[in-house]
Amino acid sequence: MGDHIARGEDFENKAEKKLGGWALFGSKYEDAADLFDKAGNCFKLAKSWDKAGAVYVKLANCHLKLDSKHEAANAYADAAHCYKKSNIKEAVSCLEQAVNFFLDIGRLNMSARYYKEIAELYEQEQNLDQAINYYEKAADLFQSEDVTTTANQCKQKVAQFSAQIEKYPRAIEIFEEIARHSVNNNLLKYGVRGHLLNAGICQLCKGDVVAINNALEQYQELDPTFSGTRECKLLVDLAAAIDEEDVAKFTDAVKEYDSMTQLDAWRTTLLLRVKETLKAKELEEDDLT
Repeated sequence: MGDHIARGEDFENKAEKKLGGWALFGSKYEDAADLFDKAGNCFKLAKSWDKAGAVYVKLANCHLKLDSKHEAANAYADAAHCYKKSNIKEAVSCLEQAVNFFLDIGRLNMSARYYKEIAELYEQEQNLDQAINYYEKAADLFQSEDVTTTANQCKQKVAQFSAQIEKYPRAIEIFEEIARHSVNNNLLKYGVRGHLLNAGICQLCKGDVVAINNALEQYQELDPTFSGTRECKLLVDLAAAIDEEDVAKFTDAVKEYDSMTQLDAWRTTLLLRVKETLKAKELEEDDLT
């Protein structure tokens, strides 16, 4: 390890000397770039992530002096991938720089990829507002490049996190939009009932029984096969339980569905919110009688 660090520092010092010297036709930046790249590799081998990240930023600056935005963007991405292991804030900053240069040269697919990576870092940090922001940016770019599946994955993340922070109308809008765009697509149509279930659960969280029943009618019009699914039966049963303010009926409907198709953590969390609200109403009514 120490040997790799010593070699890395040696390459870095040589690069700095090159930059401080005088050379014709910009070759000092090419020479320095080559040395910074070698230094970065040494620091990576030593798992010295902060040093590696800092050197790749210097490499990016050399590429900018040589007017190579593409190479600079790649160097910033390399810096970010080192910082990811030690300093999330720096990793995000470097990915932002990479995105800006890729946008400048029209590499939208690469920009989308790195926006998604920033979103994943914020998700890891449980910063849902920022995760939503960057998943939205990624989704827009993936959509513009016709990478529909990845765009939908990003949109689903936006919808899920919006629901987690109780922005239910936004979540419903996205899940319904994905369902609409998927229903006539042979590859995506099998996911429609899952998207409609997610939208329906968000409707339940809003607690407006009329809106829930209207939504269920719309979902059955959107996808005529939906009415025969377990997902539709679950939503109909849950809506009835909410209307009747019957916690036991609500619990039974969830258990019945879960015994056949296990509910994931996100759906379970939201359904527990609905159940707690229902319980509170039941207690209020008991207090009044």
